[in-house]
Amino acid sequence: MMTITTPQKLSVLGATGSIGDSTLALVRAYPNRYQIYGLSGYGQVDKLFALVREFLPKKVCTSPENYRILCEKIQQAGLDTVVLAGDEGLIELACDDEVDTVVAAIVGAAGLSSTLAAVCACKRVLLANKESLVMAGELVMDAAQQHGATILPIDSEHNAIYQCLPQAVQHNRVAIHDEQYGIKRLWLTASGGGFLYKSIEQMQQATIREAVNHPNWSMGQKISIDSATMMNKGLELIEACHLFNLDESQISVVIHPNSVVHSLVEYTDGSFLAQLGSPDMKTPIAHALAYPERIDAQVVGLDLYQLAELKFLPPDLQKFPCLTLAREAAKQGTKACITLNAANEVAVAAFLAGQIRLTDIARVVELCLADDGGTLNYQKNSTDVKAALSQILALDEQVRAIAKDKIAMIQKGVR
Repeated sequence: MMTITTPQKLSVLGATGSIGDSTLALVRAYPNRYQIYGLSGYGQVDKLFALVREFLPKKVCTSPENYRILCEKIQQAGLDTVVLAGDEGLIELACDDEVDTVVAAIVGAAGLSSTLAAVCACKRVLLANKESLVMAGELVMDAAQQHGATILPIDSEHNAIYQCLPQAVQHNRVAIHDEQYGIKRLWLTASGGGFLYKSIEQMQQATIREAVNHPNWSMGQKISIDSATMMNKGLELIEACHLFNLDESQISVVIHPNSVVHSLVEYTDGSFLAQLGSPDMKTPIAHALAYPERIDAQVVGLDLYQLAELKFLPPDLQKFPCLTLAREAAKQGTKACITLNAANEVAVAAFLAGQIRLTDIARVVELCLADDGGTLNYQKNSTDVKAALSQILALDEQVRAIAKDKIAMIQKGVR
């Protein structure tokens, strides 16, 4: 077991979101183990400023629109924190020589550049930004191997799988194919979201308030909508392919409404290893922060005597077509995955703006996947990470424009 002599210095990217909240709660609980060096937050400038006053980071990054506002607040408070802005600021937070650990918790494609930069800077990366691996999984994982970075997943499902794998596989993902470890299949659990027991017609009429109301987890709007459509599980499927070096055919999704079993690993001898816990993100974050040690995550523990049943169901692919779309994208490769993610982000934003129905999100994604003739091709260049990233971001931008066109069609009644 390693002994903590000096605190780990953290940059928390996405500090004002739900993952940021849980991470900072653990930092408060363990001030001798963890120290905040950098924070970022784009939309909630008052909340970000309050965190700056509390944790006194060396650097903070916000959106270009909020840069001046945050500078004035910090100057008036007499603080020494350096204010950064935009993608360049995020990359600086991720790569700073003084930073040991980067918590990558920015939602969506906006987190890709900084996550990749942290990996290339050989940081310990606590990964919650699943879109980084959906869009650029091969690039990110190759860079981690090349630069010696450590990637620890803090999505509850991927963290659960990680905990259930042999230590040799945790340290070397290629070892998952070694017969001596007997790994047959990974099982991602899904709560089913708020529409599990509702009809397609009820989903078609769903309000924004209904769609963001998750029965088990407290999450941000975007991920709550993804959970309602089960696109979240589709994105996690693609992420798992890259994290654990497996083909999509070796990863199954099972509905588990209890949200107690967070995922499972099936072995060739018939054993299933599962990680169980209360639905609280502090558990996987605490595991990754302290790995390979364990710390008290400050969560309410499971009462096994109160678990009347553990329920598992197959996903309804007619009601949740996003899961099928994601699996097909995983089969097709990077370009399709970039298209899937970009189209989904635009469609979710359109739903939250009241422009389309919840069920139209899958339709927008499907149309974009079918209409890729006008988009750039992606060819991975492992010798030039910047060039590869530029290709990915250019394709992402093109797909977003196509997605907006598809949304306009749907608004006109062309479905």
